[in-house]
Amino acid sequence: MKNNSVLEKGSFWELLLKLSVPSVVIILIMLIYNIADTYFIGQTGDPNKISAISLGMPLFSILSGIGTLFGNGGTTSVSIALGEKNYKKVRQITGFCFTGALVIGLTFFAVIFLFSNQIAVMLGADATTMADTITYIKVFSFACPLVLLTQSFGSIARADGDGATPMVANLIGTLSNIVLDAVFILIFKWDVFGAAFATVLGNVITSLLLLRIMLKKKREFLPHISRASFSTKIMFPVITLGLPMTFSTLLGSVSHIIVNRQMMVHGSYYLAAQSVAGKVNMVITMLIMGVCMGMQPAISYNFGAKNYKRMKSIVKSTGTFTIVLGLVLTAIIFVFKNSLVAAFIDDAEIISIGQTFVIASVIIGPVYGIYQLCQTFLQSTGKASFAIIASLLDKGLIYLPVVFILNNLYGPYGIAFSHAVTMLFTIVVALFLALKWNKKLTQDAEQHQAGSIIGNESEADSKTTCA
Repeated sequence: MKNNSVLEKGSFWELLLKLSVPSVVIILIMLIYNIADTYFIGQTGDPNKISAISLGMPLFSILSGIGTLFGNGGTTSVSIALGEKNYKKVRQITGFCFTGALVIGLTFFAVIFLFSNQIAVMLGADATTMADTITYIKVFSFACPLVLLTQSFGSIARADGDGATPMVANLIGTLSNIVLDAVFILIFKWDVFGAAFATVLGNVITSLLLLRIMLKKKREFLPHISRASFSTKIMFPVITLGLPMTFSTLLGSVSHIIVNRQMMVHGSYYLAAQSVAGKVNMVITMLIMGVCMGMQPAISYNFGAKNYKRMKSIVKSTGTFTIVLGLVLTAIIFVFKNSLVAAFIDDAEIISIGQTFVIASVIIGPVYGIYQLCQTFLQSTGKASFAIIASLLDKGLIYLPVVFILNNLYGPYGIAFSHAVTMLFTIVVALFLALKWNKKLTQDAEQHQAGSIIGNESEADSKTTCA
């Protein structure tokens, strides 16, 4: 396949340009989309509406988590299969991912639409936010199948080293979503309904564009139910390789719901401030995630080709780059924190609370790349169990106890700093696991090399004897 050469021989900067930059652009547009809802709703001056959207967002995160099961798991499996030159397996993987995403997406639509009232209560809506939360999630439910399909195949389509082509589809679809946000909220005055409806239409556009791209340029990835394989050798790698990011996102969504409920006890102003701070923090986390996700096909391809030396070189260069990026972004946000909060909603109390919440959310930024790269490395090389452990610590096993403890000690400000405290511990564990797995890969490579040398010497001795 023509795009494989960059995975095999491209320099780090070429990989960054061809893989990570498109991934970062997609992440940036997603970030702008996530910010756009909060920003445009914030122009209404009603913190309860911002809180309603914040309460509904975990549903989007849950869908994103399932999307990464097929997207990240499928991309990693496809990249490894390409490294092995097994193109039949590629078709079986894409067929399975399409079928799984479609069935789960339709199930989510039915459940959310039929039980929107009960789900709103579960999410933590109270009398002031209930009606808007129900409206948001009910309209959003229509986007569920499309969200899963666009996330799955937007990721899989870059498994061959061509990240630019799927980037275009995501770019146009998400920009359409943002424009529709502005039109529906600011001009039509549809508020929360408009934000959700824009999401549905944006995903329709992205789905159609991805389909067109696959028909025109990437037919080898074009999903067909008839191509799908539900054998263990196809499903197990996809699911296990996708589980680390899926667990991280799903558990993060559950934690988000619990933390929202904890924060709502202190008042909707604190939840609105936390929502704004969370959007600002996404500038760091999502950009670094984009860089690491972009490098994933290169890491997986060279792992599948057993070119461990090149694989490790890519990991080291990516680690250095993400640390520098994290430092720069954290410094910029710290300097402009007040202006960033004020840009979302012009409320003196929320601005006062929000500037402290922003510091709490970005303080871990300079070292966040270490955690994300460890996750990417473990997942890309098939060590799903280690990646899952790190995800569980960050999103729930350590995070939630820290939230409850710091909430009792310091109230809403304790909640705000909980994630930074959790990440410090999680980074140490993730780095330990990544280094342990890297040592195992190094030992395997040395044994393989020694075996090859012995085999070549035996063959040479045999030829000499015959001569």
